[in-house]
Amino acid sequence: MPLLAYRRVVFRLAVAAAVSVAAFPAMAADPSQLVQSTAQQVIDIVKTKTGADRQAAILQVLQTKFDLPAMGRSALGTHWNQATEDQRTRFLKAVATAEARAYSERFGQYGGQTLTVGKVTPRANGVTIVDSRLNQKTGQPIKLEWEVRNDRITDVKVEGVSMVMTRRSDFNSYIQNHGGKVDALVQELETRAAR
Repeated sequence: MPLLAYRRVVFRLAVAAAVSVAAFPAMAADPSQLVQSTAQQVIDIVKTKTGADRQAAILQVLQTKFDLPAMGRSALGTHWNQATEDQRTRFLKAVATAEARAYSERFGQYGGQTLTVGKVTPRANGVTIVDSRLNQKTGQPIKLEWEVRNDRITDVKVEGVSMVMTRRSDFNSYIQNHGGKVDALVQELETRAAR
């Protein structure tokens, strides 16, 4: 398997597990508590819900715990400024729904993963990095770094690979391969979300 494809598979599994590693709905002022509670909430969803109920619950976690507008703007990169307001709105809605659907399907059943939160490091501009390990029943733990700003998760790095930057690369490539049009990506995401 090519390295890029392998990274994507590992990235998706780790993010899915990370999003699946969370039952305390209150917002956390402490970034490490936000990460831990989000992980526990998703584990509970994976354990107790299936199908459309699971997808809706995961979408709720994405909408309440992650800064989806900031992540979407960053993932769309320079194309954000080229997009109309309608395209931006459709893009943000479609990408959240498509991600919730994809993670809901990937999670399958809870496999006993646990998340261990480690060092918390404040950075410039109100950003905090929360280091963690996704512990699996088999295999090595996976290193996850959560970027938190204003009580919302703004990125997750899996073994050093940024979820937002991976999306940016994928989205940019898709747009470039479809005539440089943002609407082509929006339509593709809407199609994925509707499946």
